[in-house]
Amino acid sequence: MEKSNGTSRARFRAGAAAAGVSAALLPTGRAVGAAQTAGAARAAAAGAGGPRRGLRHRGVVYTVGAGGPPAAGFSAARMRADLRGIRDALHADTVDVTGDGVARLTATAAEAAELGLHVWLQPTLGDLPQRDILDHLAETGRFAERLRRQGASVDLSVGCEFWLFVPGMVPGATVLERVRNLLEGHVGPVAVQRRLDAFTARAAAVGRSVFHGRLGYAAARDDEVDWRLFDVVGIDYYAAFRDHAAHRRELRRYLRWGKPLAITEFGTCAYVGAPEAGGMGWDVVDPATREVRAGLVRSERTQAAYVADLVDVFSSLGLYAAMAFEFVTPDSPHRPGDPRHDLDLASYALTKTLQDRPGDPDSDWHWEPKQAFHALARGYARADHRTRGGRHPGA
Repeated sequence: MEKSNGTSRARFRAGAAAAGVSAALLPTGRAVGAAQTAGAARAAAAGAGGPRRGLRHRGVVYTVGAGGPPAAGFSAARMRADLRGIRDALHADTVDVTGDGVARLTATAAEAAELGLHVWLQPTLGDLPQRDILDHLAETGRFAERLRRQGASVDLSVGCEFWLFVPGMVPGATVLERVRNLLEGHVGPVAVQRRLDAFTARAAAVGRSVFHGRLGYAAARDDEVDWRLFDVVGIDYYAAFRDHAAHRRELRRYLRWGKPLAITEFGTCAYVGAPEAGGMGWDVVDPATREVRAGLVRSERTQAAYVADLVDVFSSLGLYAAMAFEFVTPDSPHRPGDPRHDLDLASYALTKTLQDRPGDPDSDWHWEPKQAFHALARGYARADHRTRGGRHPGA
């Protein structure tokens, strides 16, 4: 779902859960089960340093989907060029193909596999009946299984942050309505968690029925998930800790299951103070006027430093995967010299979208790398060197 009621999916996907909505309103503190206990020793060993170094998979989120102005829509030719840039310039070996539309998802996944990239295929159809969402997952999963049988390296994620994007758990027909009800407290946390558990189990069962490789799911940091259903723990990680040690302490929480940990999203926006805003960094644009909040200072250096630090943290823990959010956000163009309309300032993208005719939604456009792109490329090159130079479990 690239758009939901006119609002960029990139913003909400990065945002509401990371702002603490799920932590505040959904029940937490489930008893530690046998699977967690069994994994505790392995998690401790990973956190202590040990032999785990480097990242098994170094990736970026590539969103496909409907919505937005036609000029910013999906283009197969642009997608093919982007994937080559991801492999050759970003030094990534993985692409998180996410969004909706089976044809768009499968075409992008097939091209990525043809280029030798590892594919994390994550259909995220939203704001439709649950049965439609599960059918969309099944069709995408069947294609993932065909790719896997042909020798491609592919994982299937059944979706992300279901409580936010799937109707029927939190009151509200759209993402916007559900966020409003969450923030205003119009939910019953125990009932929401019960419905979330039920749908997550159904999605995992659908995934298992059509795909026989590694199965995962992308949760917000404070979501309560029964990870016994999955082979890979996936976390959308938006955190504002000031030092590596604090990040490592936080990440060890997700290693307690003794399963590979994939960071399914991480990143920040390109202005001073954005890392401290976590997943709500996007929330500096007036939705009515599309103007950026006055007084913000654009800083690609801030974004670059944040992503580089996190890659070092992830590499030090030897995580299964890390996928930066995101490669490009075409409906948030950069406007040099016009800071109130520089929507790229509030984008998590590693590249900046430049329109041929600034301000014209029908204008053609191209992207250019931000400082974060180059910083991530250097970090991924270092992580690749570490991985190749030593043993890496769970590959």
